Amino acid sequence: MSIFGTITMAGIDYLSSLFVFMVGVFALAMAILFVVDSIQTKDAIRRNYPVIGRFRYIFSTLGEFFRQYFFAHDREEMPFNRAQREWVYRSAKGEDNTVPFGSTQNLTPVGTPIFVNCPFPTLEQDAVEAGSVVIGPYARKPYEPASIMNISGMSYGALSTPAVRALSKGAALAGCWLNTGEGGLAPAHLEGGCDIVFQIGTAKFGVRHEDGRLNIEKLRELAEIPQVRMFEVKMSQGAKPGKGGILPAVKVTKEIAAIRGIPVGQAAISPNRHPEIDSEADLLDFVNSVRTITGKPVGFKAVVGAYGWLERMCEEVNRRGIETAPDFVTVDSGDGGTGAAPMPLMDNVGLPISESLPMVVDILARHGLRERIKVIASGKLITPAEVAWAYCVGTDFVVSARGFMFALGCIQAMKCNRNTCPTGITTHDRRLQKGLNPEDKAVRVKNFVDKMRYGVGVIAHSCGVRHPRELKRFHVRIVRQDGRSLPLNELYPPQEPAVRTGSAS
Repeated sequence: MSIFGTITMAGIDYLSSLFVFMVGVFALAMAILFVVDSIQTKDAIRRNYPVIGRFRYIFSTLGEFFRQYFFAHDREEMPFNRAQREWVYRSAKGEDNTVPFGSTQNLTPVGTPIFVNCPFPTLEQDAVEAGSVVIGPYARKPYEPASIMNISGMSYGALSTPAVRALSKGAALAGCWLNTGEGGLAPAHLEGGCDIVFQIGTAKFGVRHEDGRLNIEKLRELAEIPQVRMFEVKMSQGAKPGKGGILPAVKVTKEIAAIRGIPVGQAAISPNRHPEIDSEADLLDFVNSVRTITGKPVGFKAVVGAYGWLERMCEEVNRRGIETAPDFVTVDSGDGGTGAAPMPLMDNVGLPISESLPMVVDILARHGLRERIKVIASGKLITPAEVAWAYCVGTDFVVSARGFMFALGCIQAMKCNRNTCPTGITTHDRRLQKGLNPEDKAVRVKNFVDKMRYGVGVIAHSCGVRHPRELKRFHVRIVRQDGRSLPLNELYPPQEPAVRTGSAS
């Protein structure tokens, strides 16, 4: 026999032995699992169906990843369906986002908005930019943002360093603002040179003493940073109204702990509310205190459930004088998102923005404060139709968090709270972060904003107005229970301002 034949036979013998060995190891492992499953008492499925019962959990886990590709239809998945995500993906990449043949959107479900096109739409030469809106006319340094679409609060800690860096650079390219979220101001927020809205959460991260009280000196230091243009007091957020922020211990790194002013490796659990804000009067006192210290516009963010407090706040403003009013109100939706929240709050607490936004706009108008207090809409508004609806209702600005996460490449893997995000957006695992290139993603953030402006503009022009802020409630109809649509201005009639009794100075 030749040397080649000898080597070949030896290789075959080796592979055969290796195969037999591997089969033996596999059989032994299955036998061990069979015994373990048979004698354990915590899981009925595994006890009754040893080994085989384990596949139930494997398939359940894999289903999170595969259902959106193989099983879910374009318009049925939650929290965001494939059609919504694909619009953002294509927009962020700068690709053509037109669609062929016909819409997959069902226009008959209750609550569906239908925009009222006019017979003489706005010509391109007649269209204009939306223009800037002054926020905080009584602050020493008012802010005049122009962008109709901005980045909502997402904390550093909940997001990775590359993600924050990409958002900062992208916001600067797009000319929109970036809200820090409640996790404090990180160096990555400032790197891009964009406008910053600093959010003061209930734990005062970034502006706190060790005991959680507001640190006036740190607040003054932040106000000296030119990029920090406004301060937002977070009362509550849509995903967990009545519950403070939750950052799991595994995500509290040394850098994040230093920025927030908390211990490393311990879960960051914010209080349910600001301890010093226990009434409408307290809220106004706090807002005015921060505005006096910083010299910059100050407002608050809240998800609306009960609304009598808004009426009382407006009455108190009119007693004190409109200069004491919050400069803006960010209305968050009860179906908002977050990295971690208790399911009962996520699913069933807080009004959706479809109900709360017109309510807040009307309350402010009824008390003659609509022009004084600007309104910012937040909550699942990631396509032009949703944003245009908000402008029809009467918002001054729209902000989005998850829309920009999709622009960064989020695949809705639902792993935000586990530090295992496969796209590097919500993880501090350096290996996973490597896939997120801030320079490339910054351009995608800009593209998303540009496409949103264009898309909302297309709807506005179809309705016969020059820019989105000219949209009114009569420009959109809402499908009702009987299948017919009704103009939004009939569902929510215009409010007549009440006579003010306080100072106007």
